[in-house]
Amino acid sequence: MKTHFYLGWFRNFFPEGLKRVLQEDIIDRKSMVMISSNPSTYEDDGATERSWLDQAGIKFDEYHLINDRIQKEDAQKLIHNASVIFLLGGNILKQNGFLMEYELSDWIKKSRAVVMGASAGAINMSAKWLCSKNFGDEVEVSSVYEGIGLDEFSVLSHFDLENNMELVHRELSPLSEEINIYASNKDCAVRVKGEEIDIFGDVYLISRSKIQKLEESL
Repeated sequence: MKTHFYLGWFRNFFPEGLKRVLQEDIIDRKSMVMISSNPSTYEDDGATERSWLDQAGIKFDEYHLINDRIQKEDAQKLIHNASVIFLLGGNILKQNGFLMEYELSDWIKKSRAVVMGASAGAINMSAKWLCSKNFGDEVEVSSVYEGIGLDEFSVLSHFDLENNMELVHRELSPLSEEINIYASNKDCAVRVKGEEIDIFGDVYLISRSKIQKLEESL
């Protein structure tokens, strides 16, 4: 059963409910493979994201970071052998381009690993997403990008929803006519396990231009 975690950003560490399900879901702890969102910036090493898992008592025998120092074929092999694949937060567009350049999306989709993404990584895990300067993206014209497509919905992750709800609604309404969108701020997560979707923290569903706050999973 495939398991995907779409994470926001965590100011401290994982909340208890999320920590518990991660401990239950991540059984194989041989190899964690992290995919950079700034592949030419080698300081982007996933230390923060890794610290969340360390604090939850989830540690691996091996840790690998995929950036442009690694050959494409070696990156694909790491993905194939991974227990957990973690798409790091940071620059959504650079990570999206890197996934295409290294042809990693199909490898990730075929993998039996638990797949996680934080912020930018979560957005790139989704089927498609809106790139807009109003969301802080470095573009002049808004456009929709294809993600990996692990699940057939869109994600807006780690955005200040509470103070920008009208903006979010206006920006995402056109895309929401085509595909469901899960929008969240910090300290939030959406877990997809098989056919089930679980919610942790303040997550909103935007569908057919209507927005509603979802009940948190127990």
